[in-house]
Amino acid sequence: MNAQDLFPLSRIRIDEVYQSRKRVLEVLAGLLADDELDGTHATELYELLIERERLGCTAIGHGIAIPHGRSARTLRPRGAVIRLTEGIDFGAPDGAPVTLVIGLIVPDESPEHHLSLLSALASHLREEVDRDAIVHAQSPERVRGLLCEWLSPLFKPED
Repeated sequence: MNAQDLFPLSRIRIDEVYQSRKRVLEVLAGLLADDELDGTHATELYELLIERERLGCTAIGHGIAIPHGRSARTLRPRGAVIRLTEGIDFGAPDGAPVTLVIGLIVPDESPEHHLSLLSALASHLREEVDRDAIVHAQSPERVRGLLCEWLSPLFKPED
């Protein structure tokens, strides 16, 4: 696995409009479960994301949220991105409405990979230059390119 596999273009949506955090998390769960035909995985992932939000807000400030979790049914890490045209209240510590949502689901048995992905994303998104680059990217390809650049050091060549 590599960073491109983590964020395929089919799981990157830009310039979306949703009215609530709940709806964003529903769409995000559907993207993260994109290869499941029965729909039950998307429902499970949605519930997992909602439960994680109850534990603590996944908004990190500056209009960004990183909903995440671990799933027994997920065999390899999956990521998805939703960039919104209008911000939504996620309860961010700085009070800023969220316009960029980066979702992550990893297998239950990969807590260290989960934490390293979250740490790398948060580190880049704290930097104004990186944050501006992804928020203003004009295409899903550019969004994925930035994520791959940021995360590729975490993937071994044989992954």
